[in-house]
Amino acid sequence: MRILNITALILILIGALNWGLVGVFDYNLVDSIFGKGSVLARIIYDLVGAAAVYKIVVALSTRMMKQS
Repeated sequence: MRILNITALILILIGALNWGLVGVFDYNLVDSIFGKGSVLARIIYDLVGAAAVYKIVVALSTRMMKQS
């Protein structure tokens, strides 16, 4: 479980840094590396989104367990 949490955190950080680059410099690093709209870029975006959903679920379930 610890490896999954670390992997999710890394993916979320990659997504956050990419959005920061898009916002500040109008530069999409993922698209630059893998090609705009490429299958690999879409996989990266999907993984980042799935990691965020996973971390939200973990955070909410941890919070609910502490309230019990």
